[in-house]
Parts: sequence; C-alpha cells; structure tokens
Amino acid sequence: MHYPPFFDAVPRVRVRDPLAEFLGAVEGGVIEYRYLDAVRLAGHSCPTVAGAYGLTRLALGALYGAAMAERGCVRATLRDDASVGVAGVVASVVSLLTGACAETGFKGLAGRFERRGLLAFGVEQAWELRFTRCDDGASVDAAVNLRAVPADPQMMPLMQRCLAGAADEDERRLFGSLWQDRVRRILLEHGDDPEVFVIRHVD
Repeated sequence: MHYPPFFDAVPRVRVRDPLAEFLGAVEGGVIEYRYLDAVRLAGHSCPTVAGAYGLTRLALGALYGAAMAERGCVRATLRDDASVGVAGVVASVVSLLTGACAETGFKGLAGRFERRGLLAFGVEQAWELRFTRCDDGASVDAAVNLRAVPADPQMMPLMQRCLAGAADEDERRLFGSLWQDRVRRILLEHGDDPEVFVIRHVD
C-alpha cells in the first residue's frame, strides 16, 4: 500500500481500551492509532478527516493530560445532525479514536464496557464538538478552523477539470499532490496551532 510519506509523521493517538484488554485482544489494552487508520476508515484523506483526527487527538490530551486516555470512557456530541455536511465523516473518526458509538454500538457485558449511546448528533451546543469523560464529567468543547489553512489557488480549477473528465494525467497528479499537501499542512505545520484546532475547557 503506497501513500504520502507524511502520513507516518503525524502524531499518533495512544489509548487504553479496557474492553480490548478484557477480551485479550491487545496486551494491557493499549492501542495506538495512526492517521493512516483514519484514512483507511474513511477511504480517503482530506481536510475533514485530518481535522477530525487532529481535533480528537488534542481533545483527549486536554481531558487526560499526561495520562493515557481511556477508550470507551468518552462521550462525544456533535452540534450538527448526522445528515448535515461532513458530520458523519467527523463522527466516524471520533468514534474510531474514542470508542464512542451511537445506538448501533456495542451493548456491553454484564453492565460493563458499553459503547452504545456515547455518540450523539444534533445536540444544542455552542461549538461543533464536545468531548466529556464518563468517569469524572470533565468536558472540552472543540472546533477546527480549516479556513486558516487555505488551499493552493491552482487546486479548485484542477478539481473542476478532473471532475469534468478534461484533465490529463499530469493535471490529475498535480491535483492529488496539492490536495494532500493541504492535509499535510493542517496536520504537521498546524497540528498544535490554536488558530486551527481550538479547544476550550468547559466549566
């Protein structure tokens, strides 16, 4: 599988999943997610997938500090309904990293490890995402400002030519390169930029 080399440079997300430990799937329950895992899940790499990955990484860091985040112990709520814009894509990446699921999620074992109901859409809240720890109730609001990392001016005309079937092979390759370069800038050059990834602790 060939993919842009910068994928491997994106900071990883390490979590402890008690269910994985209980079932013997992963020693100690420690799972390390890479940006490539989010790409595999979504089937593509784009600013939305990158934004959701980066935002969730920072939100978990804000909630747990130096401690390892506990997968399956975080509730995530989205302001938008599931059918609005890119909310579904964002939620899928959030679910991957946090274990939070809607009503289709894992029902648990003897009252433990339930993931169902930890993800909700259309919640009345000021920011686009809120993450809440299930154990102590600590919450952070989170938003990503992708406009702060603009695309190359050539990209949109090239996209239009590609979608219309008018682009040649060189133009298609250039479009893909410019598209992924914006993703790279979001995740690497602005991965900890508070103007792009905005996290606020909720009182």
